[in-house]
Formats: sequence, structure tokens, C-alpha cells
Amino acid sequence: MKICTIIGARPQFIKASALSAKFAKMRADGNDVKEIIIHTGQHYDKEMSAVFFEELGIPKEKYNLKVGSASHAVQTAKMLVDLEKTLLSERPDIVLIYGDTNSTLAGALAASKLKIKIAHVEAGMRSFNRAMPEEMNRIVADHLADINLCSTKTAMENLAQEGLAKTAKLVGDIMFDVAMIFSSKSEKIQSILMKKLGVKEKNFVLMTCHRAENTDDKNRLSQIVSAANEISEKFKIVFPVHPRTRKILKDMSIRTGNGILLTSPLSYIETIALERKSLMIMTDSGGVQKEAFFFKKPCITMRDETEWVETVESGMNIITGANKKNILSAFAKFAKNPPSTKISPYGKGDSADKIARTLFNLFERSKI
Repeated sequence: MKICTIIGARPQFIKASALSAKFAKMRADGNDVKEIIIHTGQHYDKEMSAVFFEELGIPKEKYNLKVGSASHAVQTAKMLVDLEKTLLSERPDIVLIYGDTNSTLAGALAASKLKIKIAHVEAGMRSFNRAMPEEMNRIVADHLADINLCSTKTAMENLAQEGLAKTAKLVGDIMFDVAMIFSSKSEKIQSILMKKLGVKEKNFVLMTCHRAENTDDKNRLSQIVSAANEISEKFKIVFPVHPRTRKILKDMSIRTGNGILLTSPLSYIETIALERKSLMIMTDSGGVQKEAFFFKKPCITMRDETEWVETVESGMNIITGANKKNILSAFAKFAKNPPSTKISPYGKGDSADKIARTLFNLFERSKI
């Protein structure tokens, strides 16, 4: 079974690490499994790319398309051209795509036109907001995929409503696998990292903000930062800043308060170390919402909707939008009454095993 894994952005590196390790073990056990990694170069600098490969133990990519930053159309077009050449050269049995980035979309389109089987990890997620580029990417990918590997029952239901029930399989959330694998490793750096940042356990808030819907809108970004500034008067906020977000803050002349610690992007292990030791998390990231849930941390989601509805239904996550009043209200609620939950909607941490078995079965069926 020859698999071409297409990844290009930080969340995909994280997800791929668990499954790439599983493929390597299958091969070591004598199974005919070969994975070829194609890095589109959507995230290309060391802080957003190379460090993740190194830290997570992902095999070095065979191909790096180096598409870099561009508009959605230009970036996706560049990927399509190079992916077609690469897939024609490799002729894999299955193309494996993750999540909802432009790399996901380009991988699905290129493979489908070459009549190569497509497996989509984290399929079926819906925000029901088609203004989000990610929403369109995931819809197209799901409808082109031969097998849609779903994290939750909600995702399965979404696909059934779109007539894709036969392609859907519930495997759990692969990010849960990764979080559990690296949680113990993060313990080794927690105290060192907190000392370096000058924060104490459960006495700081971890914040991330990178989505274009927030960073490209001065009013939304200003309200988020204004709320953070007010919170930071009582609790320090650690804010790892995406390079693009840092530039926008400067260009828009939006100032962060003294209690907000702006850092360079953190590695995955550093991120989960801080998530585990934080008081609370503020984010517009889907992955960070889930990680907050995994580590039982209250989460304020600065978006108008979420794909991860289970986190909200459990009471662990509050959707505030980019509204200062709502953000402060959610913070006050969580600070006064820290939530807890016993539900476990994201599986048992064995998603990689289930995905690997599903792909092998797909490969076997394709030979008939």
C-alpha cells in the first residue's frame, strides 16, 4: 500500500505525526506499507514548519513544493500544478489529506482528476459559515473523498445530511492521540518554560488569534485585544503571535498592554505545556479549542461559531465572537465557576490505529 500524505500547515503536521508513526510501525512489523510525504510549503518558515517536523518526529518529506504565501487562488493553483506532477510520478494507491486548508483542497482536486483514491482525515466538520475559506475547502474535500474519516458523531451526521453516509467512518479525533502521546513529554519543560515567561500555574491565560476573520478586521481585532488588555490587569496573558498577526497589529497600531506577553510561535510541546498549566484559554483556533477540552481547561472561542460543538455542549467552551463585552463576561463566568465535564466525544486515543486499518481495507477493496 503506497500512500502519499499531503500536508502544508502547522495543524496538519500535528495530526500527521501520530499516523506517520503508525505507518512506520506497520512497515517495521513486515506489512507492505509505504508513506511518501508531500509538503506543499503553505507554512514554510522554521517556526511554523521545520521545528514541528523535528519535534513531532515526522519523517522528512520527499517533496517540498515551496508554494509560500499568496492569495487563495494563486496558492491553490500553484499547489495543483505541482501536485499533479508529483502524483503522476509517484502513482500512489491512496492520497491522504487532513483538515481544511488550501493544501487539503488542492490535494483532493489533484488526486480526484487522476482517479487516485482519497482519504480525508477530520472529515465532516461544518461551521455552516461559507464566508470561511476553510468551510469551502472541507466541503469540496469531503465530496471528492472515497473515505471520510470522522472525528465525531456530529461529523458523521453532517455527511449523512449531504448524502455522503456511505463514505463516512467514525474513527475518533487524531489530535487526541497526539495530545496524549506528547502530554507526558511536555511535563519535562513546563516549569522551565513558565519560569522563562514569568508566569505561575493557573495564574495566566493562554491566548491565540490568527484567523483572517479576526486579524483582517480592525474592529474585531481591536475588541479582542481590548478585552485581553483588561483581563491582563489581573492575570498575565501569554500570546504566541503568528508572524502575519504581529505585522497586522503593528500596521493597525493596535497596542497590547504590559500584562500581555507577546512571544514567537511556540512548538507543539511548548503549547500543550502551557495549555495544561493555564487558568484558561482564549482562542480562535479549532485545534486549540479541542486541546483545551482534552486538558479540561475553560475555553473562550473568539469566533461566531465552532465546528467543535461538543466542547460548547459540555459547558467547557463559550463562543463569544470578537465582542469585548462577551469575552469579558465569559471570562468572569469561568473565573467564578470553573466548569468540568466527564463526556468523551473524541474517542479513546486510538484514532491512528482505526485510520490505518480503514486505509488498508480501502486498498484491499481497490484491488478487486
